[in-house]
Amino acid sequence: MSENQTCNFIGQKGFMEFSKEGDLIIGGVFSITSTRKLNDNGYQALPNEYCTGWNTRELKFARTVIFTVEEINRDTKLLPGVSLGYRLFNGCGSENLVHVAAEAVNGDDSKGCRSHIQALLGHSSSGVSEGINSILSPLSIPQVSHLSTCACLSDRRRYPSFFRTVPSDHFQIIGIVQLMKYFDWRWFGIIYANSLYSEQGTAHLIREAKKEGICVEYTLPYSWRLNGRQMSPFVKTIRESSSNVVLLFMSLSLTKSLLSRIEKHNITGKQWLGSESWITQVDLASVKRNNILQGAMGFALPQSSIPGLAEFLLNFKPADEPESAVVKAMWEMFFDCTFSSSNISTMCTGTEDLRTVSNDYTDVTQFRAENNVYKAVYLVAYALHALLQCKNGSNPTTGKPCVNKNEVEPKLVLEHIKYVNFTTENGAKVFFDENGESVAQYELVNWQMKEDGSVDIVNIGQYDTAFPEGEKFKVKKNTEIVWGGNKNKVVRSVCREPCPPGTRKVMNKLKPVCCFDCFECPDGTISNETNSPDCLICPPEFWPNENKDKCLPKLTEYLSYKEIMGALLTGFGCVGVFLSLLTSVIFLTHKETPIVRANNSELSFLLLFSLTLCFLCSLTFIGQPSEWSCMLRHTAFGITFVLSISCLMGKTIVVLMAFRATLPGSNMMKWFGPAQQRLSVLSFTLIQVIICILWLAINPPFPFKNMNHYKDKIILECALGSPVGFWAVLGYIGLLAVLCFLLAFLARKLPDNFNEAKFITFSMLIFCAVWITFIPAYVSSPGKFAVAVEIFAILASSYGLLFCIFAPKCFIIVLKPELNTKKHLMGKTESN
Repeated sequence: MSENQTCNFIGQKGFMEFSKEGDLIIGGVFSITSTRKLNDNGYQALPNEYCTGWNTRELKFARTVIFTVEEINRDTKLLPGVSLGYRLFNGCGSENLVHVAAEAVNGDDSKGCRSHIQALLGHSSSGVSEGINSILSPLSIPQVSHLSTCACLSDRRRYPSFFRTVPSDHFQIIGIVQLMKYFDWRWFGIIYANSLYSEQGTAHLIREAKKEGICVEYTLPYSWRLNGRQMSPFVKTIRESSSNVVLLFMSLSLTKSLLSRIEKHNITGKQWLGSESWITQVDLASVKRNNILQGAMGFALPQSSIPGLAEFLLNFKPADEPESAVVKAMWEMFFDCTFSSSNISTMCTGTEDLRTVSNDYTDVTQFRAENNVYKAVYLVAYALHALLQCKNGSNPTTGKPCVNKNEVEPKLVLEHIKYVNFTTENGAKVFFDENGESVAQYELVNWQMKEDGSVDIVNIGQYDTAFPEGEKFKVKKNTEIVWGGNKNKVVRSVCREPCPPGTRKVMNKLKPVCCFDCFECPDGTISNETNSPDCLICPPEFWPNENKDKCLPKLTEYLSYKEIMGALLTGFGCVGVFLSLLTSVIFLTHKETPIVRANNSELSFLLLFSLTLCFLCSLTFIGQPSEWSCMLRHTAFGITFVLSISCLMGKTIVVLMAFRATLPGSNMMKWFGPAQQRLSVLSFTLIQVIICILWLAINPPFPFKNMNHYKDKIILECALGSPVGFWAVLGYIGLLAVLCFLLAFLARKLPDNFNEAKFITFSMLIFCAVWITFIPAYVSSPGKFAVAVEIFAILASSYGLLFCIFAPKCFIIVLKPELNTKKHLMGKTESN
């Protein structure tokens, strides 16, 4: 741009409030007044703007700049031989403030286009800073903001000359998400404003929260223009929402407006979260708002100590700035007096003590945002100091030719700001990364209100990006925390409580991810952690407990001696053994009597022995199956029963042969004498023995854990091994039983007072009936009941044989000995 080119400033000027000349000038833009008014002059002249409404906090920022410049000028090491000056401007409204920035750059000089400032400080608002930077960036004038936190301003391509001493909202948002994650707040609402800071921060927050599985129930935009009718659904949404956490992400002025309007609606029980813009402003506390902000939390800029600043602020008098109309107007507001003659108000003397009033300006208990203003001024000073360094004719930082104080231009200052790295007098470290961001440090604060309506801002934690991952966010231990709604424990705020163990988490496509569904795990599966996405199948020998959160070994089931059914069957088996032995004793003691001798005593004793074995083999079916018991129970049962039936068949054949032998010329008995009887019994039994040996050799029975019949139990049973072997054993027994039954049936009417064939016929009828009914009952009975059915069949058929064959004989031997004679036995035959 030509040195002779003329720049004309268009628009209203005269916004400069505080100034001081120096070798180098720092500019500053502050909204000491907050409301912009337009005077249209009735179309008789150009309309002009004026500002009303006082922002004492911005006045404090401006005064902090003045304090810092004077401190730097007193420092003999920083900028030696160079004096700093300042030009601080006041404005209101975005458009007005952009005009203010333009005036700050050009000053009153309309003859040249050279900037009159080396850097510009401000603004507090991100939206205003964006507008100002659109003017400063093309001119390469560095802008340093103390409170513009919008993450959007980190874009170095769009805002190459923008710097800030306050952390980007990106870090604050990460901290807020970590805070909600720490206290397990997964469901919350957001109230925001239609401003760059609020809209960008809200959108960024929603994205980051989603990454951590945290959902937003509602977002409510708030503005000054909302009327009472519009506020009704606004408040209703907050009050009736299921989320108990509300984030208020707005500027301080809008926060004050909102709280003043909703305090009468009695919104209680909510946990309020705040952004750094308002979370430390104790003037928001009032008795009415006690129920609203009690327990509020948020991240605040670190509290710092700036020696001398408190005295500087409180010792301020209108006489220090006699040309400033703003200072006089604020002084009148502070002390409710006037500098002009009036009969209504008290006259101001200008010597009133600021310590007697309470507002943002006079609150010097803590310096948070003020410390960023302090650092911003020092940042420019250190950049100027580095720029003016000269060693051997060149700048030691850039290697370029040295520059004197009269040659300093904003673009050179901009170049050196990027590399500044220093520590202020109060210990604050200042440097920038490649994005122009400084280290983010926040204090987690908690509002703890007193009965008088005042509030203590208590530090309960921190968020510091200088720490490694996992240690950036910390909550202090053993620190008392007050929760929203005066609750004595952490507020719960979830759309759906976590799925407990025993259930699985299923996403609902029609709802946010936080509003998932929980379904109980199906049978045979468990989930042993909260919010498990899947249910795990238990191993085959395990089954879920009642809560389906643990796999337990399945209960084993088998017919035990200790249970009632097993004990009863054992008892019946033992009674059968006893009766068989008793019968044997009776027969043995009366073996010479006609009734014993007439019925083939040898086969009778062998039959009693086999029946004893039958009763005993039933006991092998009771108890936990083992390899030996499985092989023994079926084979012993098969062989003993064949032995019993073989004896009966021998006795039947003897009866038939005996009566055939009485016919003239018959010689039948010599073909079926005692030797033939023994051989027949042995032969029939040997066939069963061979079948059993083949069964055991090829595929024997073995212990088996049956997990298919019951889901939650294991049936310990004996697998048949070879079904063919099992049914061959049963089939052979059935074949002999049917054959014996037929022979006995043929001999039932032979003449004799005591024809044994009748009893054999009846006994075999019972035997066949029992085993015919056994087959379907055995196949359909589950688990140990199948074993019980088999034992019952063995005992029933054994008792049938014992009672039918031997009970009548024992009755005569013991109770009717007079009938135990040959004459009686042969009586019917002789008469015939």
